[in-house]
Amino acid sequence: MRSSDPQVIELLGGAPSASGFPVTADTAMRVSAVYACVRLLAGAIAAIPVSVYKESNTGREEIEPALWWLLNEQPIENWTAASMWEWVIKSICLRGDGFVEIVRSMASIKAMRPLHPDYVEVRKIGDALVYIVTDYQTGEVRAVHQDDMLHFAGFGFNGMRSMSVIQWAAFQSIGVALAADAYSGKFFANGAAPKHIITSPNKMDEGQIDQLKKEYEKKYSGVDNAAKPMVLTQGLTIKEMSMTAGDAQLLESRKFQVIDIARAFGVPPHMIGAQETTSSWGSGVEQMTIGFVKFSLQPYITRLRQELNRKLFRRASPFVEHKMEALLAGDSKAEGEYMRQALGGSQGPGWMTVNELRKAKNLPPITGGDVLYDPTKQQSQQPRPPEQPPHPDQPPQPQQPPRRTEHDEKARSTDSQ
Repeated sequence: MRSSDPQVIELLGGAPSASGFPVTADTAMRVSAVYACVRLLAGAIAAIPVSVYKESNTGREEIEPALWWLLNEQPIENWTAASMWEWVIKSICLRGDGFVEIVRSMASIKAMRPLHPDYVEVRKIGDALVYIVTDYQTGEVRAVHQDDMLHFAGFGFNGMRSMSVIQWAAFQSIGVALAADAYSGKFFANGAAPKHIITSPNKMDEGQIDQLKKEYEKKYSGVDNAAKPMVLTQGLTIKEMSMTAGDAQLLESRKFQVIDIARAFGVPPHMIGAQETTSSWGSGVEQMTIGFVKFSLQPYITRLRQELNRKLFRRASPFVEHKMEALLAGDSKAEGEYMRQALGGSQGPGWMTVNELRKAKNLPPITGGDVLYDPTKQQSQQPRPPEQPPHPDQPPQPQQPPRRTEHDEKARSTDSQ
């Protein structure tokens, strides 16, 4: 253990920021912007199902072995899959790395046990990693080989550990936010009253000044005493100090800290409540939300997928993949457009059948719903429309004699001769 390790820093009270407040994983989560960023990233990834596929002669085929249950429902007896993925993303955001131990029984995987990053020490032996895991309840220490440990690394992985967002990108911003929260709490605890100056026409010694301060704080400071009238004797007068520029800019500084923290986590500010940072609620917000999926969620999902594939299977097939279509849930317009394009139409052939879409929506199959739409075949097989019979109220049209051609006239002349 080194003095620069996050565990040691937190044990000793945390490394103080420029504001004087220690920034640790626990103190950072007390800042609403940090909590919102971590909750947003963790919740979005936990809501994406993980499917298991294998390659076959006809292409990829989705399979549902016991591993699907561990990844999507219950990895171990006291955890749900959603809670495990939220814990992993929270560990990556606040600690830099997330750890899940693979519990095997011979060649099969029986469970997946999430671990606290502070109780996992990473050691490098050659090109391999060995994890020293400490049981925080019993104190038992054991070694786990890298093949039995899912090590979900964050940004800046150096072969052993990754960079923590709160210790690198958002360290000072979180410290300032903690100081602003503490100042705001004290300000409003005092009834949101400005500072006062009490003057006396006579000279007062130190004891009298301290006594006056105590009596003033006891009778007139705090939320409960905000509406009480002041009574000053012995010629004392009180003056209210104007609010300083620092006090006036407190709210603006807190807004800036929200944006700065969102920037560090790679989250659009409007998705954690900073709505005044967007120009409109139209296409601008929509594009930023799409950018959140592409540039914020996709790096996490790529790291998760690669680590799962290389540790669970150790070969190209079978493999896991996240179903990103789950993010369309709740947006009926986007989901309907996606399904129309999947079925095909005037824009081109389809890549999904009707029954495949019905299965995704938990609907039973229908007859003839297993055929992919092909516009070229549909046009060639399209029957000609039948001739419409005349309307009964419409009078019959007289038959026009056939038009004679020059050839017919010559033939008639020859016949008459």
